[in-house]
Amino acid sequence: QAQLVESGGGSVQPGGSLLLSCVVSGSSILTYGMGWFRQTPGKQRDLVAHISRDGITNYADSVKGRFIISRDDANNIVYLQMNSLKPEDTAVYYCNGRRSFDSGSTYYKWGQGTQVTVSS
Repeated sequence: QAQLVESGGGSVQPGGSLLLSCVVSGSSILTYGMGWFRQTPGKQRDLVAHISRDGITNYADSVKGRFIISRDDANNIVYLQMNSLKPEDTAVYYCNGRRSFDSGSTYYKWGQGTQVTVSS
């Protein structure tokens, strides 16, 4: 099983930007493709971005046009560039293996996530 370590979160003002990183060990980010998820207390984890094995990207409507998912294949890292951040983006962000944007399965043990807080 892979180990997933998310980093790059922090506190920013609305309109700001953050770059999140997900370092994967024990597996390849190309095995299943990778997704970024977010969760607030008492709520389900929601998929917000996905990159397939072929490099095709998809986004939830709530982040489309503001977030960009990318990867560094050589170093087994998946990134989430978050721009034009809004208070409703506040959440803990996680990564995990996932076949497609529409698939319901994740493949690895969840990491600790990284906190993103957007406030004035």
